[in-house]
Amino acid sequence: MTKMEMKFDVIIIGGGAAGLSAALWCDDLKINALLLERETELGGQLLRVFNPIKNHLGIVAKNGRGLRDVFIKQLDNHQFTVRLQSESASVDLENKSVTLTSDETFSAKAVIIATGVSRRKLNVEGEEKFKDKGIIESGKRDVKLMKDKNVCIVGGGDAALENAMILSESASCVTLIHRQKDFRARAGFMGQVKNNQKVEILTETVIRKIIGNERIEAVELEHLKTGKVEKKNTDAVLIRIGVKPNTEFLHGQIDLDEQGYIKTNQSCETNIAGVFAIGDVANRIAPTVSGAVGTGATAAKAISNYKLRI
Repeated sequence: MTKMEMKFDVIIIGGGAAGLSAALWCDDLKINALLLERETELGGQLLRVFNPIKNHLGIVAKNGRGLRDVFIKQLDNHQFTVRLQSESASVDLENKSVTLTSDETFSAKAVIIATGVSRRKLNVEGEEKFKDKGIIESGKRDVKLMKDKNVCIVGGGDAALENAMILSESASCVTLIHRQKDFRARAGFMGQVKNNQKVEILTETVIRKIIGNERIEAVELEHLKTGKVEKKNTDAVLIRIGVKPNTEFLHGQIDLDEQGYIKTNQSCETNIAGVFAIGDVANRIAPTVSGAVGTGATAAKAISNYKLRI
């Protein structure tokens, strides 16, 4: 329906755990909701969690996709509109409207932003070229593929060290590369990594280039303290240098903190009346599935009250 504006009570941008929770609660509260997801399926970050999920109260799942499937099954009998592969070309928060790259425009009385976070990239030569050609996404998922391989892991937090331990079970050598002198990871992880003979630790070091032909063959390292540059042979690279909120498309429209996360009040409402933010995109301190689900419910309840005022 090109050039036509379709109206809803609420537009939810993002189909991860937070967006799904908000949609469920909107339906329960008789709020006509549209959920927009840019990917080909719902789930968001859950689809990139390959470890068992044991800390979401009431559900134990083999991995994020398993938990996503539980959520989707619960939503089967609920009424709200879902649009997959719906990339936003422009968002007007003041006027509560979203125009997609397909040129369709939707408007609403309220907007819920649930766009989540993305993993940070190194932004070095070869990073895009070798995606899925040696740059791996998860130690848990790819541990068998890394059997007898050399693997480089970049990062200094819990995720980097946990993946180093997982991959050391099958890889011949794991090199942990961290740009700082000290690690941010918990002491327990540090102890295990330091005592693991298959893990080599390089601090104050960064990857400057990823090298190869059809697949990764080596990385170019720079030792920050000495300025020395050297090539290190490797079969794979795993990047774990944190995440960034998916808020680039909102800059200049809404209040963000210094790291780009959306500022909200206790009702998940932003500085713009009728615009709410939920899940990881508004939770820098404790991003969790449980937190995402909870804020989805909070925003829907707040909008139910908000509707009475508009």
